[in-house]
Amino acid sequence: MLSSRISQFKTLVPLVQRVFSTPAPNEPNFLEQSKKFFDESGKYLLDIKHPLVKPDIIETIKLTKTIIKFNLPIKRDNGKIENLEAYRAQHSYHRVPTKGGIRFAMDVDSQEVEALASLMTYKCACVDVPFGGAKGGIKFDPKKYSVTEIERICRRYAIELAKRGFLGAAVDVPAPDMGTGGREMSWIKDTYQLLYGDKDVNSSGCITGKPLSQGGIDGRPEATALGVFTGARYLLGRQEFCDKYKIEPGIEGKRVIIQGYGNVGSWSHHFFGEAGCKVIGIVEFNGGVYDSKGLDSKKLLEYWNKHKTFEGFECEKFYPAGTQEEIIYQDCDLFIPAASEKTINKDNMEKLQCKMILEAANGPTTNAAHKYLEDKGVPIVPDLLINSGGVIVSYFEWLKNLNHSRLGRLEKGYAKQSQLELLGLIGIIAPEKLAKIEGPTEKKIVYTALEEVMESSCKAVFDFAFKSDITMRKAALAQVIIKIAQCYHEAGITI
Repeated sequence: MLSSRISQFKTLVPLVQRVFSTPAPNEPNFLEQSKKFFDESGKYLLDIKHPLVKPDIIETIKLTKTIIKFNLPIKRDNGKIENLEAYRAQHSYHRVPTKGGIRFAMDVDSQEVEALASLMTYKCACVDVPFGGAKGGIKFDPKKYSVTEIERICRRYAIELAKRGFLGAAVDVPAPDMGTGGREMSWIKDTYQLLYGDKDVNSSGCITGKPLSQGGIDGRPEATALGVFTGARYLLGRQEFCDKYKIEPGIEGKRVIIQGYGNVGSWSHHFFGEAGCKVIGIVEFNGGVYDSKGLDSKKLLEYWNKHKTFEGFECEKFYPAGTQEEIIYQDCDLFIPAASEKTINKDNMEKLQCKMILEAANGPTTNAAHKYLEDKGVPIVPDLLINSGGVIVSYFEWLKNLNHSRLGRLEKGYAKQSQLELLGLIGIIAPEKLAKIEGPTEKKIVYTALEEVMESSCKAVFDFAFKSDITMRKAALAQVIIKIAQCYHEAGITI
């Protein structure tokens, strides 16, 4: 039943993420902000004299190893040549390949991709995915370009990355990000295979987030949101967590506000709604909706896909563009920023009335806002932990491509037969029950594996934070530093 509802919902999800963001010009940029969080965790480990952590190792882990910038000359449909700024950063080689998304947006620059690449390193280490971090992007607004122009941009970008050693299943594996999706990943994969497919048997693993027909994996589009939901459900089921932050235990009945209605935001609405939460507010760049009784996820998504606005949707109140930020200041239990960085900042931190923040976006909380909210008793579940579902399932897709076999394909028949034999042994032989037995599908394998990784990672981070009496962000980054330091300690550093 759940799987059929998910399938129906999946066909409705927007392919291109649209976000709403609040600028905070009076605070450090994204890169400086992420380094400050990292330094605080490094100092904590030095203060407690962790045996693996020394100042030089902390500096080695923090520094971005390689970043490139190049210009892409693109011929527009009208024949005009236009040059676009393009970037790719590889933050760490302690594990290879490096891994991280590609975003198409006007605010792409070197500091942003460097910050996001470092966050990918920390995210992978936090949940024990064996990749180093990377990130890339092209500075342009895809909404102002035709499909054929975007295809030319993707293919040229793939060529430039490949010839510089920044693309390939063994070296650097991109994925979708803001402004990109399965379509763009298919073009990049196809271009790489045209160039190197005869020499690289694993060429389809050069990128993840692909459609199923191109070697993608079932469950990838909703993976980030499912990870956010799974982590929230686990933490709200821990009595120590709820007692520490004075939150009523359990996920059911929680009032939720979501900022950003792209892939992550819309799927978060679906999963939290299915679990009995009341999603009372949704914010987007061109308006927002609020209803204290809860918003229906399927009806709202159908309306959005048809009109590309929430205006006119039947609800308690529609907030037009320019006023929609007021929604995130309403009283709620869970606030899910699923837009872009620095949306919770000095300018608005005192207005928030939520009891818990789940960072579904990358870097949504500035240093000042983080300190203020944690001091106030509002727990912030950090991005490197709670939104890692995407990279976890990307790892599963990469493994699938290297194995050249669909997950569950070889064992599905055997598993089904084993279940039938077990039911026969215990006397359950009703034909109508036997007809429902099936082996593990790829989606079931992905969902159960993702949930296991998220729950074990949330447990590890919260246990460390609780025992050390520090925030979950500081605990998560401290564990990351220890893990990467351990890697360098055992493998050494090439000289």
